[in-house]
Amino acid sequence: MRDHPGGVGRCRGGEIDEAWIEEAVRRYRRIESLQAEFDQAVSTVEVTVRSPDGLVEVVVTAGGRITDVRFLGPLHTRSPRDVAGSVQAAVTAAADAAEWAREKLHNETFAAYRPLAGA
Repeated sequence: MRDHPGGVGRCRGGEIDEAWIEEAVRRYRRIESLQAEFDQAVSTVEVTVRSPDGLVEVVVTAGGRITDVRFLGPLHTRSPRDVAGSVQAAVTAAADAAEWAREKLHNETFAAYRPLAGA
């Protein structure tokens, strides 16, 4: 058996190997299904992070959408510059957490297809 010159399937005596094509279609549909699961998870899985000083808590989806921001302490005792720094630190941590969650979801979702990446 050899690769078909047109790249369509495998050839056996000049004929396309239908089983090979069916398997390729089955794998493609499975990957499409996994992609849909991944896309859904990315939009629904949330990660919560806090600023280093504990003042600000941010909830972010794996897709990077901030869904909630909470202040966990009194703001009136802090300068605007300190509050802004806490918000910035929490948002930066949220972006990093979203990336981490997205990578983890991707690795878990597509783990069975990892060996094929170099093929």
